Amino acid sequence: MQRILIEETDEAILEVLKIALEEEGFITLGTLGFDPGFMEMINDFRPHVIILDYRLDDAESARVCQEIKNKYPYVPVLALSCNSNIHLAYDIHGFDDYIRKPFDLNILYKILRKHIAVSMQHISR
Repeated sequence: MQRILIEETDEAILEVLKIALEEEGFITLGTLGFDPGFMEMINDFRPHVIILDYRLDDAESARVCQEIKNKYPYVPVLALSCNSNIHLAYDIHGFDDYIRKPFDLNILYKILRKHIAVSMQHISR
């Protein structure tokens, strides 16, 4: 089963994401914001994809993305954002892709499957 770790600051959005992804067959783990144990959570859960809430010009999400990439370089990290410029900023900060809020579930699933396939290739090596 494919595991997705979701960090989101809005509890309602987090719950909608978890429900939508679980109905699609993914195993999810959600967290509201970053806590001191976030990196440990990644180590324990071993996600195939990580989704981070990227708020407007968010230095914290960019920092956490870099920390994840330094420790887990093959785990795709996606920015989830309502920032209208996210398509210009996501790769500058090290994110592998982005999902725009409000999100279309079919596009969300397509993006996740694309990155899970890449993640699974690295795991099988």
